[in-house]
Amino acid sequence: MLSELKNWACRIKRDGVMLWFACRDPRTPWWLKALAMFVVAYALSPIDLVPDFIPVLGFLDDVILLPVLIWRIVRYLPPDIARDGRQQAEAWMAERQAKPVSRAGLVLVLLVWAGVAGWLWRWWVQR
Repeated sequence: MLSELKNWACRIKRDGVMLWFACRDPRTPWWLKALAMFVVAYALSPIDLVPDFIPVLGFLDDVILLPVLIWRIVRYLPPDIARDGRQQAEAWMAERQAKPVSRAGLVLVLLVWAGVAGWLWRWWVQR
């Protein structure tokens, strides 16, 4: 059971990187590319939207949200794009022994944090 869980986690990680390559593929439909860019930016961001040190919530995005989003997008990818992207992702990860890092994801997460902080500040001041 533990080995199956590890294999599943490796496939999700690989498919996250595969989506990164699918975003760069001109054959990917624009609407799928836009959705994948958002998920890839967040998945490859060096920081999380919900920090892992927050009990339960910190791991929900890593354990449930990201895998579900990645799985849903992969289901809509044309098979040839998915196959090519997986091959590129496996080669990338084997060569570099790491996943790519998304600066856009970092900016996305920081903007969300800033928006929430601004909203909380306005709410607090108006009380």
